[in-house]
Amino acid sequence: MRWWHLAAMARMEAAIFGPEAWSEGVLWSELAAGHDYRAVLDGDRIAGYAGTAFGDAEAWINNIAVDEAYRRRGIAAMLMDDLIARARAGGAKSVFLEVAVDNGPAQRLYDRYGFTGIGVRKNYYQHTGTDAAVMRMDL
Repeated sequence: MRWWHLAAMARMEAAIFGPEAWSEGVLWSELAAGHDYRAVLDGDRIAGYAGTAFGDAEAWINNIAVDEAYRRRGIAAMLMDDLIARARAGGAKSVFLEVAVDNGPAQRLYDRYGFTGIGVRKNYYQHTGTDAAVMRMDL
């Protein structure tokens, strides 16, 4: 993922996450902070992307998104496989994430990878007041 992808990512964020979408500025801050972002490209078009923050013994999946036109083609799984492999290679012992409690498709993806719920963050998504399930997968 490079800085020149940020405008397209922000548009995808808005289409997928609505009022909870990260702005281009927030995405820029993610890259500037050294977080790892990966994209699946179809020519110049971003089919999907995911971002991860790595710590000493853990990784946090910050976001994962697949353009509606590219869903059900294995792109989310491709991104998850890459994130988990990079977490293992970096010495992480666990991977964490937060997901909206009403996002069933994402939760099913995470369940397939062995993530388990460890808690709930009330009103985590500020614009909608939606709770977030906190999930963890041990490597």
